[in-house]
Amino acid sequence: MLVYVIVGILLFGLLIAIHEGGHFLTAKLLGVQVNEFAIGMGPALFSRKKGETLYSLRALPMGGYCAMEGEDEETGNPRSFSSKSLWRKIIILAAGSVMNFVAGFVLVAILFAVSGSYTVPVIRDFMDGFPCAGENGLMPGDRILSVNGHKVSIYSDLTAQLNAAAGSETMDLVVERDGEKVVLDDLPLTPREYTVDGQTVTMYGIYFTVEEATFPGLMTQSWHTCWYFAKAVWSGLAMLVSGQVGLNDMSGPVGIVSYLGEAGSQGGSLAAGLQNVCYIIALIAVNLAIMNLLPIPALDGGRIFLLLVGEVWFLFSGKKIPPQYEAWIHGVGFSLLILLMVAVTFSDIWKLVN
Repeated sequence: MLVYVIVGILLFGLLIAIHEGGHFLTAKLLGVQVNEFAIGMGPALFSRKKGETLYSLRALPMGGYCAMEGEDEETGNPRSFSSKSLWRKIIILAAGSVMNFVAGFVLVAILFAVSGSYTVPVIRDFMDGFPCAGENGLMPGDRILSVNGHKVSIYSDLTAQLNAAAGSETMDLVVERDGEKVVLDDLPLTPREYTVDGQTVTMYGIYFTVEEATFPGLMTQSWHTCWYFAKAVWSGLAMLVSGQVGLNDMSGPVGIVSYLGEAGSQGGSLAAGLQNVCYIIALIAVNLAIMNLLPIPALDGGRIFLLLVGEVWFLFSGKKIPPQYEAWIHGVGFSLLILLMVAVTFSDIWKLVN
């Protein structure tokens, strides 16, 4: 388990470096002075200044930052962040999330390439006794396009929708058959008991096709998988806002590391365990990309939001919002995020102790 925890921590740190690297590279390309590029928080373990930028590695692997000249105030420096145009500022702030999404995409593509194949929502065959086969039901070769109005792009979409509809007596499906869409309303598709290798199991009784990985298919599969991750993040946020989940259902660094260790241990072999860990890290990469673009103070999305508010305010009033006000808002937001992280961390530790 320890090896999976170490790999998970290193990959998590790499995601932070990639995120901050996105800010750093775009800032440099767009002519903004970067005073410090740091991976981690807290005391510096290593630092070196090259040119105008101090590069540092810090003790706590919980974040990082790209400190740009004039982020929160007017400095009079023509290369400061505050002196740049709105579109340059937005590109620099959004670059971290874009890089995280790209990192998740690349990691998923590598996993599929290593595996050499992936399951697609195309029916290969049915188990004996499957009740919904035939021209008025499902047929081998059908590609399932939607379940109960929810689009299906990859096999993970299909399993999620089937699980969500498991309590229903019927389902509405749309399939692609011989190049045409076929609508199958009120299909009595429910989990049933089947005998597999002498054991009775409850399942839908459908075998799905496994495709060999080709480059075009790999790119398409990886793209749809990352969007599947994104939809899962939005679903989780909706449940959090609606009160369906609470603090006990959230996980911080401690909970994530523990989960990575468990997922790796369940792989059955070192290679399979590492693939499990990498899959979760890819999900976290997409999660970070979305969360950082939310309009929350101190996050990149919050800063972009306040930039746009400032432009609208200037358009109607002819005055700029003082930079110190924006800095105060982000300071309060950062403090609240730290308090939330501390609370979630203590919750993670409490769950581990119990």
